[in-house]
Amino acid sequence: MAFEGLSERLQGAMTKIGKKGRITEADLKEMMREVRLALLEADVNFRVVKDFVKKVNERALGSDVLESLSPAQQVIKIVNEELTELMGGQQEPFHFATKPPTVVMMVGLQGAGKTTTAGKLANYLKKKDHKRPLLVAADVYRPAAIEQLQTIGEQLNFPVYAKGVDADPVEIAREAIEEAKMNGRDLVIIDTAGRLHVDEVLMTELKDIKAAVQPDEILFTVDAMTGQDAVNVAKAFNEQLGITGVVLTKLDGDTRGGSALSIRSVTGTPIKFTGQGEKLDDIEPFYPERMASRILGMGDMMTLIERAQEDFDEAKAAEMADKIRENTFNFNDFIAQLDQVSNMGPIEDLLKMIPGMSNVPGIDQVKMDPKDMAHMKAIVLSMTPEERENPELLSQSRRKRIAKGSAQTLAEVNRMIKQFNESRKMMNKMSKGNFSGMEGMMGNGPKGKMNQLAMKKMARKMGKKKKKKKK
Repeated sequence: MAFEGLSERLQGAMTKIGKKGRITEADLKEMMREVRLALLEADVNFRVVKDFVKKVNERALGSDVLESLSPAQQVIKIVNEELTELMGGQQEPFHFATKPPTVVMMVGLQGAGKTTTAGKLANYLKKKDHKRPLLVAADVYRPAAIEQLQTIGEQLNFPVYAKGVDADPVEIAREAIEEAKMNGRDLVIIDTAGRLHVDEVLMTELKDIKAAVQPDEILFTVDAMTGQDAVNVAKAFNEQLGITGVVLTKLDGDTRGGSALSIRSVTGTPIKFTGQGEKLDDIEPFYPERMASRILGMGDMMTLIERAQEDFDEAKAAEMADKIRENTFNFNDFIAQLDQVSNMGPIEDLLKMIPGMSNVPGIDQVKMDPKDMAHMKAIVLSMTPEERENPELLSQSRRKRIAKGSAQTLAEVNRMIKQFNESRKMMNKMSKGNFSGMEGMMGNGPKGKMNQLAMKKMARKMGKKKKKKKK
């Protein structure tokens, strides 16, 4: 994740203060120093850092905090709230036109991932809002950009409006709108030209396109790895074009992520989406509150649940929940779950979204090799249908046969079966609202207690939703 270093430093500062029953102004001063250093190292704009630390300090020094029964917990809550506010406070919705088509201009410098992001956004809005996109190749200076957009269009089965490298970008954009209206396309995404740096020629062209098509959204695409330069470029584009939102790409890379914390404060423009991978469905709406929770190691259960809902069949999920509750979850279900989880993204990223998992020793070193998934599937597929249905039948002689059939060692087979049995027990407990055994994993400090409360609150909410559906 982009905020790995920042997350470690901030969590370290929170843990230190969390061990104290009561905190003094000196404790708070030391923690604020750690927070300041963590943010500066993450390449957050120094004025933004100064303002952030000042706000947290002023709120934390209030008598109601220092004199409360759990001051450390209060301070962590304040840091979380201010971090959320720093990134925009609330999620900014995508604006659709009242009369179709909705027109989106993708702008930004070369190499930021603008063309790929145009395809990702079209794919996301088609899935979520049932839109019928038309992609527009208006970058006539780079033939590769036109070809790339056409390839993306073919992969997603979306039409691409292109007139080659000799056409006028403004005319391409204007004609594409007419094309969309004639063919019932209610979403037009225009991939505009980029440069290696901001220049007058580029800005004049973009202003002309804006005047010609009156876009509903002007989304500035920026590579999160460019650090403070990203903020300066965003500021320049905003002053010239009046951008409506930012898309941060490569947020999954080995980057400090300071731009995400600075862009909103410096430009006043919200981050609307983040790109976190190479696949054409690797784009997510940006939720400041969820990102703040991730940075502070509090997990992000809402995003995890939403990803699960995208990939899980509702009827199958209900059937699976019943099996977990009744403790009849078997190896056929296990394989189905493996396939669905692998569609949601790397397992190590999913684990970090679970509240408290950041406190588990060695969680940062967890890497799930796709080969391990293949080995597990090979073991299960080497079982007889009867063994898959009834895991209790797996005697030692049967396990030896399975090891030979799957080309794995007996030790690996035993380990996998043990993990399966332990997971089944834990899922059965959690399905009944029993979180015992997870408290230690979440930690016993203030942050751990907040995580435990969050999990229990979520379990209650999910229980209420089920009751409403039954009614």
